Amino acid sequence: MADTVDRTIQGGDGDGGVDAIRTFAFPAELSVAGVGMQVGPMAPERTWHAEGPLHRVHRIDFHVVMLFDAGPVRHMIDFAEYEAAAGDLLWIRPGQVHRFSALDAYRGTVLTMQPGFLPRATVEATGLYRYDLPPLLSPDPAERAALRSALAQLCREYEDTTTLPLSLHTAVLRHTLTAFLLRLAHLAASSAEAARGLGDTTFTLFRDAVERDFATVHSVSAYADALGYSRRTLVRAVRAATGQTPKGFIDRRVVLEAKRLLAHSDLPIGRVGAAIGFPDPANFSKFFHQHTDQTPAVFRAELR
Repeated sequence: MADTVDRTIQGGDGDGGVDAIRTFAFPAELSVAGVGMQVGPMAPERTWHAEGPLHRVHRIDFHVVMLFDAGPVRHMIDFAEYEAAAGDLLWIRPGQVHRFSALDAYRGTVLTMQPGFLPRATVEATGLYRYDLPPLLSPDPAERAALRSALAQLCREYEDTTTLPLSLHTAVLRHTLTAFLLRLAHLAASSAEAARGLGDTTFTLFRDAVERDFATVHSVSAYADALGYSRRTLVRAVRAATGQTPKGFIDRRVVLEAKRLLAHSDLPIGRVGAAIGFPDPANFSKFFHQHTDQTPAVFRAELR
């Protein structure tokens, strides 16, 4: 894995609360020529940081794609366990909580990419922030061969720092990376879970708005008004893309963040609720219990 720097997110109101989820930042200074990506072999002895064992839960603020040469490998992403076999890929996006297996050997190729390395149009075309897409992808033999070929070409371009000036080297990397990610996005879109609604601009805008504002905005009508859609249009688009109602989609994202903070921070339960838009602890407990059949305190206790 690529070494990197890290930070711990601190609580902000002076009562001593600390979000203990360590977040590892992308280290452009460790990349070849300082570009905003890295690609190379996975190795079990490497970590994001010397003081941050991979088998501990942590966040990253960059993109990671792992293509496995061997398996099975068990990997937790946002409280779901995924088992990757040889030839499978795992796609982890910025902000997602995840944990490497302490028992399994990670063999294959890993690609890491800093947000902002690719232009906006490419980001949209490749679904880089499609958090609704499945992290685990299982290509068929033809797709796997094409992905391996594209990734191998990216590795060659990444390591070749002598034949082109830095500006052209970076431009070639962006184009080669885009070719790989377009294949990866097509694979994700072809999966049973993600095929619906990939090109739906209404859902895309809603999804991005929820990711940005879920901690403060829980109202479907508020999102519809902000995006300029009727509530009915939003319901149709979200249901077509995900099978959920807009309210269910919002609540699922809020619950996920609550679980992250409860499981991996020392914030008091009341502070957790306030961080995701529930200033009243009783309302937060009621909401959390409604969606998980557990109180926040019981959920936290079971994981510690």
